[in-house]
Amino acid sequence: MQHLVVERGLAANTVESYRRDLSRYESALAGRGKDRLADVKPSDLAEFLASLREGDAEHEPLAVSSAARAVIAVRGLHAFAVAQGLAGADPAREVAPPTPPKRLPKAIAVSEVERVLDASGPGPDDIYAGPRVLRDRALLEFLYGTGARISEATGLDIDELRLDEDPVVRLAGKGGKQRVVPVGSYAVRALEAYLVRARPALAAASRRVSVSPAVFLNARGGRLTRQGAWGILHAAAGRAAVADVSPHTLRHSFATHMLDGGADIRVVQELLGHASVATTQVYTLITVDRLREVYASSHPRALG
Repeated sequence: MQHLVVERGLAANTVESYRRDLSRYESALAGRGKDRLADVKPSDLAEFLASLREGDAEHEPLAVSSAARAVIAVRGLHAFAVAQGLAGADPAREVAPPTPPKRLPKAIAVSEVERVLDASGPGPDDIYAGPRVLRDRALLEFLYGTGARISEATGLDIDELRLDEDPVVRLAGKGGKQRVVPVGSYAVRALEAYLVRARPALAAASRRVSVSPAVFLNARGGRLTRQGAWGILHAAAGRAAVADVSPHTLRHSFATHMLDGGADIRVVQELLGHASVATTQVYTLITVDRLREVYASSHPRALG
């Protein structure tokens, strides 16, 4: 666990997932009488993988994606053990994680995004808007305008945001990898209204001596949590009558709408902070469907 945190720089949520998966693996090995990694055989790995998919008396069957994550954690453990001289061979080397079915990211139409944004609170020109609704509008405009993850938005500090002639934000993504992303004009206006007219009032509610450096604050003047941000999005989507909105919906919609608008996939990769363009390519499947729709409805000889 220390290696994952210190040397690999994995996010806290990822490390906690590894911890749960490896704890289950340790219990499974103990049930098979294995108390040393050097004694583990490939058959033990195969049995563990089968138990993940089938479940047992203490665990529900895991989805393919969750089972794959557990296998990746186990492979990492055995590779680490060999590198540290704790085992002479790696029994997990030939055990490949199950391949999850390719699922298209959930994206909503531009008109639906606009409805969600409008439902989050009044625009920045409304002089009667309260601090919390200005914050909510700024948060969702920021998420859609930059493609940031909710965790990146809630982790954002004031000194990482620049709203001058060339508005940009420095985001800290997975593994601590940083990237600089432009901020669109709608998000800039919403953020300026929030920072000037709302954030000071929220910060004044804090009982701490020092004010939180976070951009987005909760009603008590502390940093807005991921759960709080998700609640804001969920409430706005409910008021807008837009179904199946998840924490990643605005990020997926950002990527899809960028590609629909003609953006190069490499640019979208950089904006999203994906380490590999292969991760970003899943969005092209959505835009191909969109191209088929436009072609079918527009070309005079597309349909018989």
